[in-house]
Amino acid sequence: MSWPPELDDLKDDLGAEYRQGSDPADARLERCLDAAVAFVQRVRSSFNYDGDPLSELPAPTADLELGTIRLAGRWYTRRRSPDGLVAMAELGQARVPSFDPDIDRLLGIGRYRGSVFA
Repeated sequence: MSWPPELDDLKDDLGAEYRQGSDPADARLERCLDAAVAFVQRVRSSFNYDGDPLSELPAPTADLELGTIRLAGRWYTRRRSPDGLVAMAELGQARVPSFDPDIDRLLGIGRYRGSVFA
């Protein structure tokens, strides 16, 4: 496991059509991945993201890495539905939810965040 996730990790998770070497979408994918990494580091600050050997914080976990990759993929595909709706041909339109419980669970955010004591 390495932090932060790389563009190739995101492309691999998105599927075969993104694994074809360099692509015009790479810049957009990289932008989403950078934003997802920054977001995760901000909301889950209790990890040693820098790999500092003197830090008492734990290293980022595999589920945190996968959650970050999936969040970046979601943000990349979400840009195609700016109004929050997706067209499904003869079935009409469906609402795109603003959150994904699987990603929230992997990242430990939202309702899956542990108790916080002040």
